[in-house]
Amino acid sequence: MDNREVAEILEEMATLMELNGEGGFRIRAYVNAARAIDSLGDPVAALAAEGKLDSVRGIGKGLAGRISELVETGHLPGLDELKASIPEGLMEMTEIPGLGAKRIRAIYEELGIVDIDALSRACDSGDLEAMSGFGRKTAERIAHGIQYMQKHRGQFLCNSAGRDAAGIRVFLEDQANVDRVATAGSIRRRSETHSALDLVTCTRDPDGLAGAIIGHGEVDEVVEAGETRVSVTLKSGMRANLWLVEEEAFPAALHHVTGNEAHVAQMRDSASEMGLRLNEYGLFDGERRIPCGDEAALFESLGLSEIPPELREGGDEVRLAGAGELPALVSRADLRGTLHVHTRHSDGRADVMEMAKAAADLGYEYIGICDHSKAAAYANGLTEDRVRAQWEEIDSVNAELEDIRVLKGIEVDILGDGRLDFEDEFLSEFEVVVASVHSRFGMTESEATDRIVRAVRNPNVHILGHPTGRLLLSREGYPLDHRAVIDAADEANTAIELNANPRRLDMDWRHIGYARERGVKISINTDAHSIEGLEQMEYGLGVGRKGGLTAADVLNAMTLDDFQAWCAETK
Repeated sequence: MDNREVAEILEEMATLMELNGEGGFRIRAYVNAARAIDSLGDPVAALAAEGKLDSVRGIGKGLAGRISELVETGHLPGLDELKASIPEGLMEMTEIPGLGAKRIRAIYEELGIVDIDALSRACDSGDLEAMSGFGRKTAERIAHGIQYMQKHRGQFLCNSAGRDAAGIRVFLEDQANVDRVATAGSIRRRSETHSALDLVTCTRDPDGLAGAIIGHGEVDEVVEAGETRVSVTLKSGMRANLWLVEEEAFPAALHHVTGNEAHVAQMRDSASEMGLRLNEYGLFDGERRIPCGDEAALFESLGLSEIPPELREGGDEVRLAGAGELPALVSRADLRGTLHVHTRHSDGRADVMEMAKAAADLGYEYIGICDHSKAAAYANGLTEDRVRAQWEEIDSVNAELEDIRVLKGIEVDILGDGRLDFEDEFLSEFEVVVASVHSRFGMTESEATDRIVRAVRNPNVHILGHPTGRLLLSREGYPLDHRAVIDAADEANTAIELNANPRRLDMDWRHIGYARERGVKISINTDAHSIEGLEQMEYGLGVGRKGGLTAADVLNAMTLDDFQAWCAETK
């Protein structure tokens, strides 16, 4: 078991204990242990084998023994028994945004509610708001959280969906009767979340391949097994659709399964205007299939530039492809720097030197260390004195490393009224300032927009961080007038972040087009809290491409000299 898996089980234990009405001390012990293990630089299994778990701050001898047993056997003592003693629906209710285990326990004890449907009825009937400590606004927030959860039920984040797709693809590529395999659908379009994964396979033995995938170890249930498609549910809960096609149909099938419905319809219309017919089996002139060895040939046969998969959303991509006006999308090779990363100085898991070396290994020329400011006490936010101590460390790292430049930055909190967590005079000393909201999410659109606009206009702010504060599949962002924010960013020469963390992917790609029109730079930032987090850039890059970003639009595609000149000239 890796550190994250162990931490998740400890977090589950803490939640179950709170649902069971147990005391706070034991719960905090599990929560603290989960956090400690999740931030460890060493594998928890190695520490357990050496009997050194109790040397980790926050883990006592008793809990160290239980964690060691978890690592060795895969079972945490007491977890199964506790799980069996609590109504199953209570744990499901913890998935409702904004509803914690303590409130769920109170609802269960007073109203006897054990499932989400009953909870929803209690919101509608007024029973919930009548409870002590709840009230109308709390009941409305819970009702909204239920609606949000149900709307996104069955959805998966892009990183977990991508892992599932990669595993199935590797399995298929190892099959002797498979000639070609490609990932398609929303994963290939680089969407933020996914309800299913789609793979197109060219095979000489459809029946044999269908049997092989049905017997795959990660398959939980067979939904459909036909001649041209096999659909299964994976143990992760995600649905996987495997399309079985012949060689001649592969490019058309890949195109058909990749694009969304609107894009596919536009492409069919384009073919129809030329007197041709396009479907999942090929491009036809009458009954004759026009030979197309790949998707590029398919587009060429329709007089179109090849449309990158990320753009196949049914917007104006087909028109632009016909006019030869598709943007040259930004690529990983274009990115010269990585900004907005955290270290152990606040809530990160590595020190400045470790993060800098890891970024250099990934080919970056510069890295912006942007730990939290003092208002983010929950994240060990930095005071001014601690910032200056960090600067001394950064100076020593820069003196030692030749391949990368470490920039002195901060992720400063945007306070409720739009002011920033540090005084302007101090902020002016930083090389890069990311301003972000981490509190008071319940504002109206007008209030939230005014708050953000004031921060964006601050002459010391270089980048607006994760502009809506959303957490995909768990929390909606605060409401914003996006055009007003983008207009303010344009006027103030402030960049807007596209946060690459797969739980954020914020700003939303649907607003990138307007930002490009206004000339607002987009900074694709990992918001990395660990060395591994630096590799999440690919998720932000995919969403940026989806929004039509070119290298010229991206702040961290600048060279170090150009980036520093931009910071100096625009502020």
